[in-house]
Amino acid sequence: MKGLWDHLLAVVPACAPPVMAARLVKRCACLLREASLVAPAVAPVGRLRFTQVTPRTLTSSATSPSSHFPGSLSGLSEKEQVFTTRPEQQEVDQLIQKATRPEELLELLDGGHCLQENHAALMLIQLSRLLSDKPEYKALLMQDARFQRLLQLVDGQIASVWHGPLVRLLRSLYALALPAACKELQSVEQEVRWRMRRLKYKHLAFLAESSATYMQERGSQELLAELLVHLERRWAEIEDGRMVVAMMAKTGPLSEPLMNRLEDKCLELVEQFGPDELRKVLVTLATQNRRCVPLLRAISYHLVQKPFPLTKGILLDLAYAYGKLGFQQPQVFQRLAADLLPHTPRLTSGEVARCAKSFALLKWLSGPLFEAFVQHVLDRAQTIPVPHLCNVLLAFAHLNFHPEREDQFFSLVHEKLGSALMGLHPALQVDVVWALCVLQQVQEAELQAVLHPDLHTRFLEGGSPKDQSTFQKLLHINASAQLEHPEYTGPHLPASALVPRLSALDRKVTPLQKELQDTLKGLLEGSSRGSFMVPTQYGWVLDAEVLLDSESQFLPPRDFVAPHLAPPSGSQPLPPGAKRLAFLRWEFPNYGSRSRDLLGRFALARRHVQAAGFLVVDVPYYEWLELRSEWQKGAYLKDKMRKAVAEELAK
Repeated sequence: MKGLWDHLLAVVPACAPPVMAARLVKRCACLLREASLVAPAVAPVGRLRFTQVTPRTLTSSATSPSSHFPGSLSGLSEKEQVFTTRPEQQEVDQLIQKATRPEELLELLDGGHCLQENHAALMLIQLSRLLSDKPEYKALLMQDARFQRLLQLVDGQIASVWHGPLVRLLRSLYALALPAACKELQSVEQEVRWRMRRLKYKHLAFLAESSATYMQERGSQELLAELLVHLERRWAEIEDGRMVVAMMAKTGPLSEPLMNRLEDKCLELVEQFGPDELRKVLVTLATQNRRCVPLLRAISYHLVQKPFPLTKGILLDLAYAYGKLGFQQPQVFQRLAADLLPHTPRLTSGEVARCAKSFALLKWLSGPLFEAFVQHVLDRAQTIPVPHLCNVLLAFAHLNFHPEREDQFFSLVHEKLGSALMGLHPALQVDVVWALCVLQQVQEAELQAVLHPDLHTRFLEGGSPKDQSTFQKLLHINASAQLEHPEYTGPHLPASALVPRLSALDRKVTPLQKELQDTLKGLLEGSSRGSFMVPTQYGWVLDAEVLLDSESQFLPPRDFVAPHLAPPSGSQPLPPGAKRLAFLRWEFPNYGSRSRDLLGRFALARRHVQAAGFLVVDVPYYEWLELRSEWQKGAYLKDKMRKAVAEELAK
């Protein structure tokens, strides 16, 4: 090296200008860099090239002076620090792993063992495992002097702890319920923050999954926020499908941007998923109420196309997730119903109720599967709990499903409800009796139970959406008692409760509704010959009401008696032969999935309007969409009215 300097100084004039001096320094640096590459190759025998460097240099290499010089010197230095080997497993490592009591771990401090940088951290990790189900021992542990020595030992060696043990150490300290102001805990948290950029993504994911709850509860919000930011920015490093599924379930709810990234990554890896991963993703989306349509479509595609077997638990979870999200995928529903059918005899009553509710939310009626549910209920008539039976009944009512063994099924329902109805929650009582009204199976005692003032008063005065929905069902039950059970003598809802509320008309106007009203106004040549959006005392709103005399000429409905209103209006009785027509539009959501059968609620509305003396003019969406011109729409409504009158005359 001295000869190199002598050569350089010999070729430079004594009075070299500053430019020459700068070139000299640059050339010298290049020669030194090349020399450093050759030096290790000629190292003397017996000198070890890769010495064991402690992880402390790993953490401080970024700030060392050599790291500021470009070129091979700094690169070689960094490589020598990275390619360090873990120390071979010693006897103390085995003692830590085999320990079954906290005392065995604490005795290692006084046993004369050579504890290296990771051993203290591993001892704390094992301590938290042993005390995971023994919270009463944690307070005693804090008072042990040996435990305090162990914490101090970790604090002194924290910069030398490897990445994997470091994140597990932080999780263990949280699990041991150390105080938030504990100096050793704060030291570990700070070390994690310093190393955040160098930690592998799996370490960050582990820390978020295992410690996010502790961080929220113990006030480590800054560390949690920084952790979530790193997870979001480095999301492209995820290569394992199981990792992204686990993060969606545990970490995704903490950060909306992170959850969006995880959904994108899940969409990229979904082809690699098995049935269990698909189930976990769907349940996670359902639990968080996230309707990611591209991801749901991809999952549905693989469920339909791949022939992997689906267990009973997976089938039930898939039905729940699709029902909760309201995502329509008929091919998936067909497979779920077909695969669930053989499992029905082995399902519990709770699983049957849960499955029936899920398919009801999907508006999907599978006749064979629901008949199997009926058989399941009848086979367990003596043991089925009343709440499960109520859920099955509500699902049947929602889909307007009438089983083949109707008499046996509803005999069991009335028998079970006879003594248990009054013991149910008041809102559930109303739901059950309303379901029986939909299915035309309600009895007088059940009507009296829910129409009694002691029960319905609380809902008349309630202002919450739930109370208003229950009150609306009470109006329907009261209408069933009046219109479909003439032998029923009371009690009824008070007249003041029948007056329609403003919320009954405060709804967004749909395109079908607007077009229907405009077409009718054109046929009637004005709005005085018809009424639109008519709220009735039965809890239903008519889209339009029209009066026809015996010659099928329009009459002004406001001039005549209207007993369906609350309070009743008009003074003139209807002329002989006059007919009252009610127009009811049926939108797409009013029907079952891939069906032209009305759901139970709307079938009940149609029955009530008919029983109130109206001729019903049905206007379903699938017929209206085929009409292109105003002339076609007007001719369609005229034809509908003529058919309704002809059917009445034919009776």
